[in-house]
Amino acid sequence: MTDQAIDRVEVEREAKPKGPLIYRQAILTRVTHWVWAIAMFFLLLSGLQIWNAHPALYIGAQSGFEFNNEILRIGAENTDAGPRGFTTVFGQKFDTTGVLGMSELRGNSNFVGFPGWATIPSFRDLATGRVVHFFFAWILVGALAIWLVSSLFNGHLWRDVILKPRDFRELPRDIWEHIRFRFHHRRTYSPLQKVAYFGVFFILFPLIILTGLAMSPTMNAGWPWLVEVFGGRQTARTIHFIVMVLLVLFFVVHIAMVVLAGPINELRSMITGYYRTSPGTEPDAPKKEKSK
Repeated sequence: MTDQAIDRVEVEREAKPKGPLIYRQAILTRVTHWVWAIAMFFLLLSGLQIWNAHPALYIGAQSGFEFNNEILRIGAENTDAGPRGFTTVFGQKFDTTGVLGMSELRGNSNFVGFPGWATIPSFRDLATGRVVHFFFAWILVGALAIWLVSSLFNGHLWRDVILKPRDFRELPRDIWEHIRFRFHHRRTYSPLQKVAYFGVFFILFPLIILTGLAMSPTMNAGWPWLVEVFGGRQTARTIHFIVMVLLVLFFVVHIAMVVLAGPINELRSMITGYYRTSPGTEPDAPKKEKSK
């Protein structure tokens, strides 16, 4: 690239209009966001450690012995080619050697559902996995309660999460804009963001908490109706697992959107609270203005 071309690019970059910095995320919204991120990391990996103790999912009140109500199983078996890992989904068996059912740990074959790098601890230790899982489960619940109360008071819940008729009208256009990677930096969340966050906060989080409680023997004794709501303990366990997968998918998409929409701007809003909006956005009131 010639010096003239470089100068032209720099001039165009400086001439490109910028929207104002607005105060978008309150302090408790930011704190609980990072607490959730940490808690979900430990919950996922410790949950897989617990799941490895019995790597199968069923529908109903109990696992089948004289009947088959299994929908997923990860394991290993001996074959003519030697031990192989497998994953069975609704009766369809797939060879997953090296990842699921049979992996490698310190140079040795490790016959577990999920490999050691995906669990906490990395070796078989159900007791430690349960301690870590329950600890961060209550951290998640506490952070969710704090976020809910603070969001009710500062308007974040009504402004950015609760879906309104206008959001449904604008949703098709917003989806099309995202498909074309055209991101508009607004003062509030876009309709597609609201749908995603509403689903996480009011569907996935409550489901994963309630199904987790339904699997607890203590809660079964105190609230026997809870496990019945989910159609049995094994169904609750299956729903718990499925919701975990959906939350992981949400996380992957969330990170992808952050990168595509501008990671510096997105991270700044979740660290300092300030967010660079698109040109034409009205700035905040003077008391919340920030110099460029």
